[in-house]
Amino acid sequence: MDERGPGSGRVAAVFVALMSLLTLAALYAPRFEQVRAKAEVTPQAKPFMPAVEVWLSTADRRAKLASQQDVAMRARGTSPADITIDLDTKYQTITGFGAAMTDASAWLLRNRLNAVQRLAVLRELYGPPPNLNFNMMRLTIGASDFSLNLYTLDDIPFGESDTELKYFNVAANLPDLIPAVRDVLAINPGLLIVASPWSAPAWMKTEENLIGGELQEQYESAYADYLVKYLDTYRGHGIPIYALTLQNEPAYSPISYPGMLMPAATRARIIARYLGPKLAGRTPRTRILDWDHNWSHPEQPLAVLANPDAARYVDGVAWHCYEGSQHAQGRVHREHPEKDTFITECSGGDWALNVTSSMLWFARNLLVTGTRQWARGVIYWNLALDEGYGPHFGGCLLCRGVITIDSGTGEVTRNDEYYALAHFSRFVLPGAVRVKSTDTDADKGIANVAFQNSVDGSIVLVMVNINKRARPVSVAQGQARFDYTVPGESVVTLRWNPDPAAAYIRRALEWLGNPRPVPTVE
Repeated sequence: MDERGPGSGRVAAVFVALMSLLTLAALYAPRFEQVRAKAEVTPQAKPFMPAVEVWLSTADRRAKLASQQDVAMRARGTSPADITIDLDTKYQTITGFGAAMTDASAWLLRNRLNAVQRLAVLRELYGPPPNLNFNMMRLTIGASDFSLNLYTLDDIPFGESDTELKYFNVAANLPDLIPAVRDVLAINPGLLIVASPWSAPAWMKTEENLIGGELQEQYESAYADYLVKYLDTYRGHGIPIYALTLQNEPAYSPISYPGMLMPAATRARIIARYLGPKLAGRTPRTRILDWDHNWSHPEQPLAVLANPDAARYVDGVAWHCYEGSQHAQGRVHREHPEKDTFITECSGGDWALNVTSSMLWFARNLLVTGTRQWARGVIYWNLALDEGYGPHFGGCLLCRGVITIDSGTGEVTRNDEYYALAHFSRFVLPGAVRVKSTDTDADKGIANVAFQNSVDGSIVLVMVNINKRARPVSVAQGQARFDYTVPGESVVTLRWNPDPAAAYIRRALEWLGNPRPVPTVE
């Protein structure tokens, strides 16, 4: 019996053939003679020039985050460039971009989309690139103007009090809000959430009403306990809170939805005496952000930061976009460079602007200028609203979500703000660093900002052209440069990587589905 196996003959045949080839190669190989080396001039190898990837959106919506033909780089030479990017001059680290999961947004996602539709939309918004890669979210502590009814997390009969918070509960959030946030966290576990109350419980307030009034000083400690209990309760539901503000828009008292005045002296006292000490040393840490209101009053956060007992607990300042100049962020940063800057609310809507498109306004005024003025993260207002700008309880009648969900059909419309945010969130990854780039807004009408991603070293440049005509722009970085003509009324994101291996790996990962990188974000 032959025990060599059925493949042994084939192996032997291959071995014999290989030996024969080697023998023939040895017999007929050319004989080399040592020759005297001749001096030759070797042409100098050309340096590697990376290709620049391009994505374009236009105000007329003919292009919507559309991939364009790559732009070739060439040697920098000696000619000046319009925009020079200096990777050695670094500014703030970026935490991310996103929108608020208001009660209205959560209700629409949970009640007007089926499970398959909801998962697809949330993956598109919060999944890794080529999805939008939203990494930040804002939550309201209790009702806002975009809730279906009025409530806080400790509502009791008029005339009673609950300083021990025995009646604290999140029952109002259990049907829609908490499940919606957990759905997002399942897609993006690194989501950073900023939480803000619109009002203290009525029994803590001067008017004993959720609309209007101020916090009574005797309940300031209980209010701090209320906020801490919110943090603990939400963590119990698997929802960690990255940062907390004491009061949404504390210098404004609305007449149709919950609100509460809270002057700087009150905020400083609550932080210094109660909230700061209660949060100090907790793990994981929840940051305290002051102000949470418009650019028009930088003296408000400056007053809180001037109080050393409060300032030691304040991690940064939160800003809204509805009044004033983005440069207020820069003013506060220059006086307190150790404090972070965040934009925590800005809404688009069906109203006139000084440019032809909300996309242009948000890309230029909020995102380019906002990050140039030190914002680490930018959070839009409602993630989703319906075709009637709701549901809402008073307040803004024409506010628009990042997306619109048709309340009858569930059809999803991607609004201008979607594309403005996408030009940043999809390409500027959490942990990226803003780097120096020549400011061309004033002289060329081209606003720009540049970043370098920490995960792969890629460079991202976003430009906004608010002019009706196209504008040619030259860009230099390191020993390379390129030219690009920015179409009129458009937003363009350009990305390149000086390291060719990293560029190829990133493209391959995106083609394969791109597992999300997990950079460290402080």
